Amino acid sequence: MDTIKPLFTAMAVAVGGRNGHSETNDGSVKVDLSVPKEMGGAGKSGTTTPEHLFAAGYAACFGGAIDFVARQHKKDASKVKVTCLVSIGPRDKGGFGLAVKMNVEDKTLPQAELAMLVKEAHEQICPYSHATRNNVEVSFDIIGA
Repeated sequence: MDTIKPLFTAMAVAVGGRNGHSETNDGSVKVDLSVPKEMGGAGKSGTTTPEHLFAAGYAACFGGAIDFVARQHKKDASKVKVTCLVSIGPRDKGGFGLAVKMNVEDKTLPQAELAMLVKEAHEQICPYSHATRNNVEVSFDIIGA
C-alpha cells in the first residue's frame, strides 16, 4: 500500500447511517440522508445518498485531474464537463458493490487528445481513480470535438 504525506484532511461525521445526517466539521456540507425507493427505502424528498456524495466528489476530482494533465501538455481543459454516475447493487459474492460511469465532455479539444488526457488522469493522477482501481468498475464515455 502506498503511503501519502497529507496536504489536507477532510472530516465528516454521519449519524444514523443511510437514514441519518452527515456533515463536515467546517459546516461546508450538511446533508440529510435516506435510502432511495429503488433500494426499498422511503426516498424522502430533499435528502441524498452516499452514492450522490461519492459521484459529486469523484466528478470534481476527476475534472481537476484532467485539467492538471492538460496544463502539463500545454492544453486547456479548464471547462471540461464530467458527469459521474455511481450505481450500487448486490455483488455476486455477497454484500453490495459500486460501479462508476464517467461521461467526459470538452468540445474544445479533439476527441483523441481528450481521450489521452482522460487516460492519463485516470491512470496516474486522480486519487479517486487510485482508490477505486481493482475495486470498482469504472468506465468512460468521452466526447471531444
